[in-house]
Amino acid sequence: MSTSTLWIDGAPATVEDLTHQALVNYGAYTSFAVADGAVRGLDRHLARLTHASHALFGAAAPEDRVQNLIRQALGDRTGAFVRVSLFSRDISPRSPGHEGPPRVMVGVFPPVPPLGDTPLTLQVQTYVRETPDLKHVATMGLIRARRQARLAGYDDALFVDAAGRISEGSLWNIGFLCGDTVVWPEAPMLEGVSQALIKAHLGDVGLKQDTRVITVDALSGFDGAFITNSATPACAVAAVGDHAFSVDAECLASITAAWSRAEPQPV
Repeated sequence: MSTSTLWIDGAPATVEDLTHQALVNYGAYTSFAVADGAVRGLDRHLARLTHASHALFGAAAPEDRVQNLIRQALGDRTGAFVRVSLFSRDISPRSPGHEGPPRVMVGVFPPVPPLGDTPLTLQVQTYVRETPDLKHVATMGLIRARRQARLAGYDDALFVDAAGRISEGSLWNIGFLCGDTVVWPEAPMLEGVSQALIKAHLGDVGLKQDTRVITVDALSGFDGAFITNSATPACAVAAVGDHAFSVDAECLASITAAWSRAEPQPV
């Protein structure tokens, strides 16, 4: 089945709910691939929603309820791309003070293919997401950054903060390669679920890891780079601005293997 569906609290989305979603840009979400009825890092996605829910709404939808709503929305589909969003019709620009468990919207879409084998070129942009530890719905800045990068001839945007620290990209995290070590940037950012799964299993595939401040001026000290998100475990980076990287296919395969070590969790 290739159709897309939207459910809110277990019922088909109503015009009233979708009107609120269209007009009030306040909420959180997470998204992930479902394959054979299971998700790598499902527990981490649910924990992300709980964290964001407490931060944005003062209360959380129980994780077992959210999981049941995902299962209901999927129906008999065992493969899909799912986005779970949290919102409240009681919160608006004129009335922002409500506290209480949010409503849960589950969108089920056809599977999203991973990025191909073509390494990415990244434009450096000075930008820090608002409340970077939350995966929230205020995405205009991300879309604008990605649009600017594409119009300038790049594939995507890589963010640095005012101090010059590399953090994350528009829809992904980035890691740098130095010999047999993956180096993660140290800066305010959202730690992605795929990034966390890779971190948890790099040792299993013989790779080390480190986290430290990385600036654009320091890129010459690295052998390569890759991006990772919920649709793509690892995609090589060909260049960051004017700095070109070589592609180590064997190392990328090891990073993907680390991600694969995470056991899929049944929905």
